[in-house]
Amino acid sequence: MKRVLLLGGTGFVGRHVCEHLIRLGCGVTVLTRRAEHARSVQHLPGLTVLEGDAHDEATLRRLLPGHDAVVHLVAILQGREADFERVHVELPRKLARACLASGVQRIVHISALGADPATATTAPSRYLRSKSRGEAVLQEATQATDGAGLQLTVLRPSVIFGAGDRFLNLFAALQRVFPLVPLAGAEARFQPVWVVDVAEAVARCLFDPRTVGQTYELCGPSVLSLRDLVRLAGRAAGVPRPVIALPAPLGRLQALLMECAPGEPLMSRDNLDSMKVPNVATGRLPGLDTLGITATSPAAIAPTYLGQTDRLQTLRAR
Repeated sequence: MKRVLLLGGTGFVGRHVCEHLIRLGCGVTVLTRRAEHARSVQHLPGLTVLEGDAHDEATLRRLLPGHDAVVHLVAILQGREADFERVHVELPRKLARACLASGVQRIVHISALGADPATATTAPSRYLRSKSRGEAVLQEATQATDGAGLQLTVLRPSVIFGAGDRFLNLFAALQRVFPLVPLAGAEARFQPVWVVDVAEAVARCLFDPRTVGQTYELCGPSVLSLRDLVRLAGRAAGVPRPVIALPAPLGRLQALLMECAPGEPLMSRDNLDSMKVPNVATGRLPGLDTLGITATSPAAIAPTYLGQTDRLQTLRAR
């Protein structure tokens, strides 16, 4: 694998994938709306940053020639129905058409645990339904005749944690400010996966032709409730607070109020709907172990980055 085009390469997961592929000797192209968004990766040797709109099919067709594969990481967690359709369904459709037109067959697509084309109309949230439809669009493009269809691998990660995440870092930040944490969906179950393990999985899929046509569930070694994860974040950051589980009606009201606040909401009603599906491995699909990766637990990694703020403050005080 010589040259890889990354869509979503400037995001949390994308930055780790960029670093990992560069270390393996790949040339990487990152497409971004604004070059300034790529400041965290543009220094990497062998990485090219190009400004452009991934949602513009003509741009994709122009950029794809000369690449051996595409890694598709673009996703959103909140938005209207039209937003989810545009990002999770229409973009994969445009990418599939552009790949078929340019002869770039290999795609590694990052989906989500809980997504499944079979539940594209019945999943409980806009997020999961749109992720499911996006997978279906790409699966359809594998059926092109004369062997010209996409060579697709789908990765379905659970919630992803690691330095720079917006998950455990958020819970730690809240506990630095508030004396307790009122929590909606406290009993929702997750199997968090380390971002470095996800980046390694992407690379192994790109280099191993046996992964073509496969769907993998990327999960960590531990199943934890949302309450457990909030407590873990508090302990790792040195600011453990009581966690108060909210009854479902109050939790939904909390999410509604967060949606009404300025900026991107910390939690939405659609997020709560997604949590109705346990974010854990089904056991019906291969996982990290099949790729030769030993999953790392959040308890082992979270203290290495969530406690940094407190340590920095201590050093400054000295």
